[in-house]
Amino acid sequence: MVLHISSGSPFEKKIGYSRAVVDGAMVYVSGTTGYDYATMTMPEDAGQQARNALKTIAHALEQAGSSLKDVVRVRYYITDMKWYDALVEVAGATFGEIRPAATMLVCGLTTPEMKLEIEVTAHIGAHGH
Repeated sequence: MVLHISSGSPFEKKIGYSRAVVDGAMVYVSGTTGYDYATMTMPEDAGQQARNALKTIAHALEQAGSSLKDVVRVRYYITDMKWYDALVEVAGATFGEIRPAATMLVCGLTTPEMKLEIEVTAHIGAHGH
């Protein structure tokens, strides 16, 4: 049975997606931008956007019975290489010891204030192996 997890973002209902989907031991977390969902604001700073995205992702993983330590794949989407250093600083601090498979793409996102988006796949219990 599949479990759907919501972050409470109004975009989930509007667009028709879940923040995360749990299928067995696998957790698929949707692309997550830097919104602060408590205030529905987007910070200007790319590093803070990355921290916000990872906070939202961590919360979804916790609801799934998992954590950032279980992440086995991460995809980073940035709108411009000028955000690279800020993203790498946050990503390295978060995943430096975990070392998931990773991909980074430079692309457009849906609104101009979005500088980055992060998507992860986790395997519940992976950090115990």
